[in-house]
Amino acid sequence: MRLPDESERNIGINITPMIDVIFSILAYFIISSLSLTRSEGLPVNLPQASTAQVQKTEQINVSILPDGAIALNRQPIELEKLESEVRGKIDPNTESYVILNADKAVNHGRVVEVMDRLRRVKGAKLAIATRK
Repeated sequence: MRLPDESERNIGINITPMIDVIFSILAYFIISSLSLTRSEGLPVNLPQASTAQVQKTEQINVSILPDGAIALNRQPIELEKLESEVRGKIDPNTESYVILNADKAVNHGRVVEVMDRLRRVKGAKLAIATRK
């Protein structure tokens, strides 16, 4: 029974602080997930084999000097011969890294010409060298 001089109170739960906490946690997870690196594989314990062999991938260096001259493994070469020489250095049915070292003063068009020739070589994986 309610007495006439008692005021009626609305009882409820204030959810505003709970929403603030949830958004703070959400923001923390979003920001912390940006710093994670992508893992290429799962960590596993590999079995041993007596006939195991190390698989090497050959690295072929192509350099473009500031004057636009091209060098293949430190030996000067013409652009027209580059594709055939790189193709000759790659063993059939294997992949090799072709690392492009271009001086920053080189014209962008010259770099694209060299990259275009290297992309035509089957089995060549193109990589561009940079400084850290």
